Amino acid sequence: MQTLTTINGLFSENEIAVPDYQRAYAWDTEREKDKKPRQVNQFLNDLEDYRRSTAISPYYFGHFLFERYGDHEFGVIDGQQRLTTIVIFLAALFRRLGEIRPLTAGELKDYDDTIKSDGIYRFTTVAYDKMIFRDYVIDQLHDNKSGLDTTSARRMVSAFDFFNEALRKREETDLTRLLEIILTARCTTHPVANESEAIQMFIFQNNRGKKPSNLEIIKAQFMFQVHLHGGKQTKSLLNELKDRFEHIYKAIARIEYRLDEDDVLTYTLRVYFNSLWEGDAIERINKLMTAPEPLTFIRDFTRSLAECFRNLEVFFNHDEQQYMEIHSLVTLGNIGIALPFIVKAYQFGVAIADKCALAAALEILVVRHRLIGTRADMTSRINDVFQKFTREQPGVWDIVGRINWICKGGDSWWWNYWNTADLTAALQGGVSAGTAKFLLWKYENFLRSGGKKGYAGYRYTDIDLPDLEHIAPQTPTQGKPVAAGYPEYDEEFRNQYINCLGNYLLLSGSHNRSIGNKPFLEKRATYTYLRQQEEVRELTEGSDCWTKEMITDRKERIIAFILSHY
Repeated sequence: MQTLTTINGLFSENEIAVPDYQRAYAWDTEREKDKKPRQVNQFLNDLEDYRRSTAISPYYFGHFLFERYGDHEFGVIDGQQRLTTIVIFLAALFRRLGEIRPLTAGELKDYDDTIKSDGIYRFTTVAYDKMIFRDYVIDQLHDNKSGLDTTSARRMVSAFDFFNEALRKREETDLTRLLEIILTARCTTHPVANESEAIQMFIFQNNRGKKPSNLEIIKAQFMFQVHLHGGKQTKSLLNELKDRFEHIYKAIARIEYRLDEDDVLTYTLRVYFNSLWEGDAIERINKLMTAPEPLTFIRDFTRSLAECFRNLEVFFNHDEQQYMEIHSLVTLGNIGIALPFIVKAYQFGVAIADKCALAAALEILVVRHRLIGTRADMTSRINDVFQKFTREQPGVWDIVGRINWICKGGDSWWWNYWNTADLTAALQGGVSAGTAKFLLWKYENFLRSGGKKGYAGYRYTDIDLPDLEHIAPQTPTQGKPVAAGYPEYDEEFRNQYINCLGNYLLLSGSHNRSIGNKPFLEKRATYTYLRQQEEVRELTEGSDCWTKEMITDRKERIIAFILSHY
């Protein structure tokens, strides 16, 4: 492998792999033209800009850092996102040229050099994505997208589909020029046999694309510290770190759409140091790296980090969500304040009944905090009960009791920010769409149960893409609301009624799209699925209008439920 080479020279006769302890494919694709391009779009945009330019110098793909495994075998230390995208693009490009006409002898050789030759794959991604990468992108054995069980696999498939679609619109001369640009593009490489050197270079190197997350930076720092201080333990400690981060990255792939990995890093920090005040992971860990013997901390914290990811993966898992309290808290979303408690509950092996009680109490706290919108600091009110929640004392009832105390307003102004009077006042006006959908789902279960306790509940995911309907539409029907069965859209109605709970209705996404802002009677005729839809029919029986009084009546019913539940 030459220090200064081309993409063709980089791959030719070599086998390059992404080590399993590395993060998998992370570049995103944006399909909508009016939105900001993501990394995959930018990759193609940069190539197209160069193709249309009069540049004489070769295209440049930057620097790649490798660990040498053998004479022609290398592991990617830095640059794997670019390399993966290059291979995906080349696979799509060769495919499109082959659809137009047979590949030339030169193109077949280029394919052998960069993609696959005699069963040898020139590039391989992480092990858990390897088969979908080969079957869908390289060998193109099928176009079945089912069973994509990692986010990184979905990203690779999305990038390949995006390139295929984009290249279908190009003339053959453009395609051959793009192939020439890629194959002759320059890059610099630095293969090392010493992993310590590779990691140190990674820490200080910054490439275009997604910047390293705090988690990735900390992983690199940990590995570098092991090289510095590990002595005879270096090999075993590095293998332990790699194994744990392989499990961490697999967990990230399964919960990435729910949580940001750096948020999980922060939750781990809070659990590890037993304080909700922990926040800046990089600063905190950098200080600990200056200690004379940081290896014990590195080993313990990495173990705690892997455990945190594993516990959250279980918490968000479908099987765990069979318990309605857990399903409800997950559905609520944006529950960062609750998750350190949840991590501890799973870490300490708390019984499922107590986990459910904890989840229900945390849901009440988050809902009140969100609806009331106070700027009062919550951390100082609950940090002490968080700290007392330990493996030796894993009872959740002090936490539940504290939350109940906060919601009752305590016995002084300091506790009084989340009280019922303020909650009632907050519910009179507009409620954000996301929170309103959640509350109406809870209200639906209340109506279905007839107010009885012990009802199993209608799961949020049982509704086809739950959506929020404005019964009186935001835009007046044909500019004539009264004729369509709605009140006059005066200032009072727009400010106090349109976005209040009484005018909101939960229905499926397809249902919402089908009725738009039709007249009230046409809408009402479709309200036949959920119990709250039937409630609107009952409330308006004998009337062909949806009035302010009806909206107020329904709002008061929903608020009464919320106050009884929260």
